[in-house]
Amino acid sequence: MAIAGVWSPAMPAQVQHHGMMGRGDVLIADQFNNRVIEVDPHTHYIVWQFGTGSDKPGPHSVVGTNDAERFGRYTLISGTGIPPSSPPLPGCSDPINGCPDNRVFVVDHEGHIVWQYGKAGVTGAGFNRLNTPVQAAVLDGFRDEPGFHVIITDQGNQRVIVVDRFHHVVWQYGTTGVAGNGANQLSNPNSAELLENGHVLIADESNNRVIEVTLHGHIVAQFTAGGTVNGAAFASRLRNGDTLITDSNNNRIVEVNPHDVVVGQYFTNKQTGSNPNPLPTRAVRLRDGDTLISDQFNERVFAVSPHGKIVFTQGKLNVPGDGFNRLNGPYDAKVIGDFTGLTPPWADDDDDDDR
Repeated sequence: MAIAGVWSPAMPAQVQHHGMMGRGDVLIADQFNNRVIEVDPHTHYIVWQFGTGSDKPGPHSVVGTNDAERFGRYTLISGTGIPPSSPPLPGCSDPINGCPDNRVFVVDHEGHIVWQYGKAGVTGAGFNRLNTPVQAAVLDGFRDEPGFHVIITDQGNQRVIVVDRFHHVVWQYGTTGVAGNGANQLSNPNSAELLENGHVLIADESNNRVIEVTLHGHIVAQFTAGGTVNGAAFASRLRNGDTLITDSNNNRIVEVNPHDVVVGQYFTNKQTGSNPNPLPTRAVRLRDGDTLISDQFNERVFAVSPHGKIVFTQGKLNVPGDGFNRLNGPYDAKVIGDFTGLTPPWADDDDDDDR
């Protein structure tokens, strides 16, 4: 059971350097370095990588990746792309047009793409087309259809979709191309998880809410941390029934109970030297109770204990880079094999207890 106030800005984190002893490797979507890396938490060395760093999507490159998950010997990667920006964002040589990718794909451990949804660099909403896919997860069947499916948060198209291996959309929530907060509408959705009860939990970012919807499209629950969430970047359902929300614009990770009451929170901008507005993008609760946080513009991924102590860090606080133990806008991180609170992949039957 969560303890109210166990994370608190009045209890500053104490850095420890022993790493995540006993844990598996960490898979990181290193957004502006245009790569997905697997790192050894003890040595901080990269032991596997996909992405050449190129800002052109191709068979061996990914642009602006926001999400990745390992299942078996395969890795699912979301090629989100990097939008146009002034000043330009790192990782993209075209600040006027941006550097699109618009693919969700599976690579084997040798780095070969074995399945793909979306066409490299092409923005669209029709058959086999995406617009800024920010997150995806493998499903072990869907409804009454067994086998490989993928749930995709197609942010630029304002929708969450489930596709089968043949690229057919078999489920959708959100009206394609329409941003709003009415019936069957989303605004800048940033993640979606299929829950054990068959519902879908969606971080509806620009509507500042997390919603739980049935497969018939009905909202059965909404979470806003009492109306305080500002930029819901990610959400997952914990074993105790609480919902963990990455409240990006408030620079915090917040846990709410089923009645939307805050039972714990952690702010990522309180450490000396922090970016005052790091905009964390992802927080996942680990099997041992720690929380792994992607602290995007603090250029780090770190794990914090239930008592507010930092027990692992990859990347140097507020220092971007691509060398040893450096990251650039890391958007997502997961401990390989730990799907606590997340949609378990179809190939990892041993992870059923981690839902």
